[in-house]
Amino acid sequence: MAKFSKMHILLLISTAIVAVSGCSPDSSKANLTVEHAARGAFAAAISHDGRYSLVSSVEHGVVLWDNKAHGLQYQWTHSDQPDDLVHSLAIAHDNSTAVTAASNRFAVWRLSDGNNIGYYQIDTGTIRDIAVSNNGRYVLYGRSDNVVVHLDLDSGRRLEFLGHQEKINSIALSPNGHFALTGANDYSAYFWDTRTGQVLHRFNHPSRVTKVALDPQGRYAFTADSMKKASIWQLTSGDLVAQLQYIARQKIFSAVRFNQQGDLLATGSPNRQLTLWRVSDGAKLDTWLVKPREGSRPKSAVVFDVAFAKRDALLVTESSSGLMEQFERVKE
Repeated sequence: MAKFSKMHILLLISTAIVAVSGCSPDSSKANLTVEHAARGAFAAAISHDGRYSLVSSVEHGVVLWDNKAHGLQYQWTHSDQPDDLVHSLAIAHDNSTAVTAASNRFAVWRLSDGNNIGYYQIDTGTIRDIAVSNNGRYVLYGRSDNVVVHLDLDSGRRLEFLGHQEKINSIALSPNGHFALTGANDYSAYFWDTRTGQVLHRFNHPSRVTKVALDPQGRYAFTADSMKKASIWQLTSGDLVAQLQYIARQKIFSAVRFNQQGDLLATGSPNRQLTLWRVSDGAKLDTWLVKPREGSRPKSAVVFDVAFAKRDALLVTESSSGLMEQFERVKE
């Protein structure tokens, strides 16, 4: 596996192109833009507090950026094979660890020093989505063969969740690693206990469940399908809290995040849209557009991830354009 010296990292920092834009009169645009991948990104994840961005690209493998200092922290690779692309990644809620996944292998990394904690190979199916708990103890991943796997990296305990009948599209893991939310092509999302495999709630949809998310405080779940239903659920009771209010016949979500207080939800879409919603009734509060990559045709971008920062005053995004952008929120 490739390793990188501090000098190598410093050279990468010195050659990275950082583009910063000033305030724009167009309120739908970002007030800060930083280039994280010159030719676009393949996948990206942001820490819950917006401090770090993890970006996968063909040119640089996986790179961890510090969004506060606007500096490159680490560069990681799984192998020297150019087609071994990392397509799924996540950062633990406590910023302790990160997980990166290609189709049939994943790796766990420590953020404090950039060291690798372990490489893991899977022999059945391919990884569709992945998550990691606080302290890097638990890893959850969904596979193309309908199975969700929960691993305790400390004890080696492995639990396979077999509730889904079709391939897994999206997963979420509670910060303590004890609860999972998984969505699949079988029109269902399951909220279940990773210690027992017991299903606590089943959320039904009229089409494929394409995106799920958990409120880190354990209050709410979000599930969305491939057509027009995006719902917020109360986790204790399983009751519907709200459905997102939009008039589009079809709306796909590529990124979802609850804020720390649990009163706001941010979503990103494959059509550049970043949207802020009120959790209590699903009302749309604001919308912005991420920037397409320079010279791209068509001029579009997928919002890979979104996070709240500075006490919800800012929304931070990473997109397929290879750009980190910050959008200022005008509070009610």
